Amino acid sequence: MVQKHELSPSAPWYRIETDEADWAAIPELELVQLYSQMQLIRRFEEKILDLEKAGLVHGPAHASIGQEAAAVGAMSILRASDQINGTHRAHHQVLTKLVNAQTAADFDIRAEDFAPEMSDAVYRLMAEIMGLTPGYCQGRGGSMHMRDAASGVGGTSAIVGGNIPHGVGYALADQVLGRDGISVTFFGDGASLQGAAYESMNIAAAYRLPVIFFVENNLYAVSTHINDVTAEPRIASRGPMLGFTGIECDGMDVVAVHRAMADAAEIIRDGRGPVVIEARCYRHFHQSGSKTGSDFGYRSREEEQEWLKRDPLRFAEARLATLGILDSAGFAAIDESVSAVVQVAANRLTETAPGSNHLRIPDHLWPSPGSVDHGILADPSDTAGLKFRELEDYSEDEMVKTRFVTAAGEALAAAMAADPTIIVLGEDVHRLRGGVSGFTRSALEQFPGRVLAMPIAENGFTGVALGAALRGLRPVVEIMFGDFCLVAADQIGNGIAKVRHMFGDGFPVPVVMRVRLSPHTGYGSQHSGDPSALFRLFPGWHIVSPTNAFDYVGLLNTALKSNDPVAIIEHVEFYQRESLVPRDERDFCISFGKAKIVRSGSACTVLATSAMVGIAQKVAEETGIDAEIIDMRSVGQLSTDWPLVLSSVAKTNRVIIAEQVASGFTLGRHWIAEIQARAFDDLDHEILHVTGSLSAPVVSAVLNKAALGSADKLRDAMELITQNA
Repeated sequence: MVQKHELSPSAPWYRIETDEADWAAIPELELVQLYSQMQLIRRFEEKILDLEKAGLVHGPAHASIGQEAAAVGAMSILRASDQINGTHRAHHQVLTKLVNAQTAADFDIRAEDFAPEMSDAVYRLMAEIMGLTPGYCQGRGGSMHMRDAASGVGGTSAIVGGNIPHGVGYALADQVLGRDGISVTFFGDGASLQGAAYESMNIAAAYRLPVIFFVENNLYAVSTHINDVTAEPRIASRGPMLGFTGIECDGMDVVAVHRAMADAAEIIRDGRGPVVIEARCYRHFHQSGSKTGSDFGYRSREEEQEWLKRDPLRFAEARLATLGILDSAGFAAIDESVSAVVQVAANRLTETAPGSNHLRIPDHLWPSPGSVDHGILADPSDTAGLKFRELEDYSEDEMVKTRFVTAAGEALAAAMAADPTIIVLGEDVHRLRGGVSGFTRSALEQFPGRVLAMPIAENGFTGVALGAALRGLRPVVEIMFGDFCLVAADQIGNGIAKVRHMFGDGFPVPVVMRVRLSPHTGYGSQHSGDPSALFRLFPGWHIVSPTNAFDYVGLLNTALKSNDPVAIIEHVEFYQRESLVPRDERDFCISFGKAKIVRSGSACTVLATSAMVGIAQKVAEETGIDAEIIDMRSVGQLSTDWPLVLSSVAKTNRVIIAEQVASGFTLGRHWIAEIQARAFDDLDHEILHVTGSLSAPVVSAVLNKAALGSADKLRDAMELITQNA
């Protein structure tokens, strides 16, 4: 007979509510601080909406009015060194964290004015939201992209759910580096339904990371109610589902939030893993701007009025008055104090236009238009002092033949021995004697605690790597097949590629992604792609494509010392090939942005990548065509060796671009435009582009071969371009 046994959650899940006794248990000064911080947020947000109406905020203004208790209660437990991030609605969280980092523990607003550093935090955040130079990110981030590492603000993200893996990465860095830190990643009910949220929670749970997933459940993702899109709207349930604690609390009650955060911090410090907190709250206004949801018809005025009765400031005032801590005069004095700080900040950022009573932004506060592209990549001086070498710099007796995969794995392990901040993340990297390709074998033998298995969640663990990089680690992310980069494309493009530039430069983003290519092995359309062109869309990436063990070791060493993100494209065809590497010296580097002539010639220039480099050399020898073949090696948007390419084009006057990849996903389409713009007068023939077919490779051996760039296609191109030379 079938028996059914009810299953209990594997971790606690509970709700926190408070009464007057709980408020009375909090020290008086602390309660006054909590209230004044909520009032500061309210007046700050109202001023932002005023500035937006006046046309002085370029872009959206996602007000958090109504959600002040969630932010203030959360920050009340955190130290300046603890990390937070948020999503597009984060003014309240960031403002509180910034000001708290400058506030003395015994500050009493009833008897003291804001210290200059506290007032400056308000001013600089307002400037950032307005897109002005005094802002924390020099105005590049605006309302939705805010960062100040010194205050523990790791960086907010406008991609819904995009910030959540980063918070897990901060916590991973703290754990690996032995720091006593807690990270909090803030997001809303909408983001809680994102795949990134689940992936991040699962990774955090698997490694018991010190991170709090703080969900401000204000019920609406723009206009869609949470009940419309999920059958389980109790978001705190996500914790127990994955084996860690879930806490629900009244997000309109600052003390309830404070208690939830205190519990979460205790759980984490006891080593019981991450925590998810769901603060039930309500935004009084629409998604952006100063209109209400009822103005747009997706909420009723009756619903809004019911929530207004529980406004967090009014709720706090009632409790504080009952406790005899503040009266109407005390509330008014606090309001006057914080309002003055906000108004002074606004006054510093605006002026009255001549002949008018309208406000405008003084010209000197705007960033220079000429700085628009500054900070995409790290300053080149970051690589000063590296030992750059080429194969020709070594004598024959200094070299030894080594398999590509062996040399690469040993180089990774040697780098990890020299730098304890290097870790490896990926699927199966901790098994199979070094992952599916054996690359992590040496690292796994020497540093098993720094070779971390990841679930099949490329977007999640790529985002974790970014967060870890922003907190002092140098993550090496292994992507098993190139096509899987499309799964991680949000973090590759919106995250890693943009983070330094949009946050104002001045900090490292040392992420290395190792991407395997196997287009010829019969794995079919979804395991055969080369994503080099995907990375090339974003100038914040270096992209390297080594074709032999020497180049791989040199480029890997540079990548692991670089402060920029680097994608290393690895063709499995090379893995078992032997080539020369220095016998004793394995810490040499190869500079990014340096292509290499692997065969000199004068009849035509062949710009080749990856497997097509060797094919091009073979075709030139077989046909007797005097082709100059360049192994492009470094193919990033800002690190292509145009001086070498253009000098070759000026000599040969003919160009062929040779790639193995499907024609629609190529680097050559970009290079053709560049060469025509830079060297049109040197061209005596149209540029020929050898690629794979329109389609992705399929499993059939015959069709697989036909879908790739090949020796036959390149031979035809060489003969065509030189027949009338």
